[in-house]
Amino acid sequence: MTDCNKRQSARARKQRSCTKMEDCLIEDQTTFYSKAELYWKEVPPTVDGMLGGYGSISSIDINGSKKFLQKFLGEGEGKTGMGCALDCGAGIGRITKRLLLPLFRTVDLVDVTQEFLDKARTYLGDEAKRVENYFCCGLQDFQPQPERYDVIWIQWVIGHLTDDHLVEFLRRCRSGLRPNGLIVVKDNVAYEGVIPDDVDSSVCRDLNVLRRLVDQAGLNIIYEEQQQNFPEEIYQVHTLALR
Repeated sequence: MTDCNKRQSARARKQRSCTKMEDCLIEDQTTFYSKAELYWKEVPPTVDGMLGGYGSISSIDINGSKKFLQKFLGEGEGKTGMGCALDCGAGIGRITKRLLLPLFRTVDLVDVTQEFLDKARTYLGDEAKRVENYFCCGLQDFQPQPERYDVIWIQWVIGHLTDDHLVEFLRRCRSGLRPNGLIVVKDNVAYEGVIPDDVDSSVCRDLNVLRRLVDQAGLNIIYEEQQQNFPEEIYQVHTLALR
C-alpha cells in the first residue's frame, strides 16, 4: 500500500455511497485486497506514481504535515519523543525522506509492494542507514512491535482496509506506541458516507465514519485539521492526531 491522491469531481460526488464500507463491497475481502495489490504493482516507483499523478503537491503536503506534527514533538510533559517513527503505506519513502527522517532518529517502513521498498533503499540516499526495518506486508496483517514507536504515520492508505481491519490495525498501533506516542492519520475525506473506488480497490470515508472507527479502536482524536492549498478537484484531506 502507498499514498495516493484522487480526483473528486462533481460526478464522483453523486456516485453511490454507503454508510459503512462493507455495504459498498461487491466482492469478498480476499478479492478486495488482492485487486489492490495488483493495482499497485503496476504503478511506477516514483513520487508522481505514489501521488496518483499529483507529484506537484508533494512539497505542500510535506510542509503541512511538518507543521502539524511539530505541535506535538519535543521535551517536557505530554510531549511526543523523536526516537523512532513508523511510515505506514510508505511506498518508496516519500514521507520518510522529507518528513520523518529529518525529525526522528530512526524510521521503519511498511508497504505491501516489495518493488517500492526496494526503490526506497536508493531513493532515501545516505539517510537510508537510519531506516532500521523495511516490512513488506499489508496493514491488515501487520503487527507493530509493542512500545517501539513515538509516532506512527498513516497516510493515504486506510481506504485499502475494511472497517473491521482498520479498527483492529489502529488497536495494534496503539500497543506499538511509546509513552506519549502519537498515531497520525492523514487521508482523503468523502463529502458523505463511504465512496468506493473500483480502480485501485479502495474506499474513501467521510469524517463521521472515520471518527466512529477511531472511537471503536479505543483512541481519542486530540487534534484535527484540514490540509490547505491542495487542488480543488481532489478530495479534501484531513489530518487527525490520535492517542
